[in-house]
Amino acid sequence: MGLINLFKKKAPEPPPPPPPKPAGVEDDLFDYAHMRVEVTTEDGQMLFVAKLMYPRQHTAELHQYSEAELSSVSLEEPLHVRIRGYHDHLRKAVYMEGDITPQPRHIWLVSHLNVIKLGNDRAFFRLNTDLPASVTKFSGRNAGERPCTMLNISVGGARVFSDCQYWEDDKLLLTVKLLEDRDPSVMFCKVLRVIEKKEEGYEYGLQFLEMNEADQDKITENIFTAQRKIRQGSN
Repeated sequence: MGLINLFKKKAPEPPPPPPPKPAGVEDDLFDYAHMRVEVTTEDGQMLFVAKLMYPRQHTAELHQYSEAELSSVSLEEPLHVRIRGYHDHLRKAVYMEGDITPQPRHIWLVSHLNVIKLGNDRAFFRLNTDLPASVTKFSGRNAGERPCTMLNISVGGARVFSDCQYWEDDKLLLTVKLLEDRDPSVMFCKVLRVIEKKEEGYEYGLQFLEMNEADQDKITENIFTAQRKIRQGSN
């Protein structure tokens, strides 16, 4: 049964107006267009991952990335949800809430969209991992391909562990298979941070370079697909 068919035909009672916006939060939602977001119920149940499109005057569209997890959620009327994302330019986590209804082609209409707060938490867009990977340096000291362990990954970068020494601003090619049923991901990176782990090796904070929007979308999809599988495995 399609998601739209789960809604009753009769018009629901209008939801209450959104609460007042806290001081310091921008009134114009337009700046949040194209932001990648995670959509959850009020009690924290993960629903899906989407891109926030056409936000304006407390409305927007959510263009869904991942499969929706709505089997235990009542969709008899617009569903009140929490929406959170990370704004790359503001370097802030953005927390929103609103009411969603399904549209064709994996699009959700959001009404009563409201920004609750801005914060510094970006951990929900970071996937903790312990995956075998490799980094390749094409010239200079320690050039060549070397094995490493990817400790975590986000849309903007990754943290890896290696027994090979690199230096800040070195350019590397990171190759890792995030999901068994997907092709390996290959990212061009710059070393931002180096943490020496005494005799064990080195941890590196890597920033992804030269990534277009399609590349970022694919990483986002893979991250949240992996997170969803982890959640399902822990239930």
